[in-house]
Amino acid sequence: MLKKFISFLLPWSLRRKLLISWFGYEIHPTAKIGWAWVFPQKLVMKERSKIGHLTVGVHLDYIELGMNASIGRSNWITGFPGSANSKHFAHQIGQREPKLIVGDHSAVTKQHHLDCTNSIVIGRFVTIAGYQSQFLTHSIDIYHNRQDSSPISIGDYCFIGTNVTVLGGSKLPAYSVLGAKSLLNKAYDDEWGLYAGVPTKFVKHLDKTYKYFTREEGFVF
Repeated sequence: MLKKFISFLLPWSLRRKLLISWFGYEIHPTAKIGWAWVFPQKLVMKERSKIGHLTVGVHLDYIELGMNASIGRSNWITGFPGSANSKHFAHQIGQREPKLIVGDHSAVTKQHHLDCTNSIVIGRFVTIAGYQSQFLTHSIDIYHNRQDSSPISIGDYCFIGTNVTVLGGSKLPAYSVLGAKSLLNKAYDDEWGLYAGVPTKFVKHLDKTYKYFTREEGFVF
């Protein structure tokens, strides 16, 4: 814990070196972390990736940010370590992966909650837009009376509207839009779709000529 506090207080150029030396993190020279408390078991940050101020990332095994990927300020990223000696999730030993992967050129904006008790995998060129969305991979299984978890998958080139809830076991296929305030609670496979509602339903197919889906850079001007 002392090493974490020391590294947190240092300028980024020195902090990066200590995070690599002390914790074995892989942080590219062009990557950057702001004044954020991000300490998974393993951290991988590729070229020009960044994590904004006041973001917290704790109690999970792995975080990876691809090239030009970003996690904005004031996000809460948490989980339950796979190696934890606990009755919680005992039935999923060896099956549960507490990790967050954010693909190349993807962005998680700000003030979102990502529960990585199980894996959250976000593809390339994805935007988690707006504020206050929740990605919740765990809940209580009332049938078996126990904590349970399932992964979440977001495909390439997806757009996630503001203030959505995404539950464990959900999948949003590539080239899709999830409407604002929607509840995604199941896995879908049809790409190029608009999904919306509580609970989410397929609304319509999207035009493949939309420029969002052909971007070669993550930033939207």
